Amino acid sequence: MKKILCFGDSNTYGFIPQNGKRYPENIRWSGILKSKLSPDYQVIEAGCNNRTGFFDNPAGKEFTGYKILPEYLKKYNPDIVITAIGINDLQFQYNASIEDIKNGLDKLLTLINDKEIILLSPSVIKNNILNSFFAQMFDETSIQKSFNLAEIYQKAAEKYNAKYINLNEIVTPSDIDGLHYEPQAHAKIADKIIKVLKIL
Repeated sequence: MKKILCFGDSNTYGFIPQNGKRYPENIRWSGILKSKLSPDYQVIEAGCNNRTGFFDNPAGKEFTGYKILPEYLKKYNPDIVITAIGINDLQFQYNASIEDIKNGLDKLLTLINDKEIILLSPSVIKNNILNSFFAQMFDETSIQKSFNLAEIYQKAAEKYNAKYINLNEIVTPSDIDGLHYEPQAHAKIADKIIKVLKIL
């Protein structure tokens, strides 16, 4: 049995855009993997709301990707790491440059380059976010920067010999908050990951 660590932010956790609660296991993409892949794989869900990938999150270690990831790797020793993180680094409080994101992703992937990696690039943020609760975290600059992520992630995947999934080609965030996914999107993400796993 192979172990898969699903490491990410609120979209891995299963944040519901309508009410801020959590999708049940059979709706969120990492939970769907758990049900569809068993008993060939053990799926470890490690999503966290508001988790950054590369910047020190004032909420603490659990919310700072590059700091908490080594603990998950040590605890579970996974064969495969699915990494779906980075959109929260575009919050305006971090003032991230494109170079910051490149370097941060490189630092994160260096931690896991002895594993099989499936790297998911975040979806472009929708303008709807400016009319949502998350307007206190993201602005128009955040939206513009999100258009650069797919290329950055693709190049990082090539460097680390990781399997790459561009979520922009599969799903778009909800119109409710411009950031999180509806159930249909979670199902599509899970199906795509399963197809990629078959060729690992």
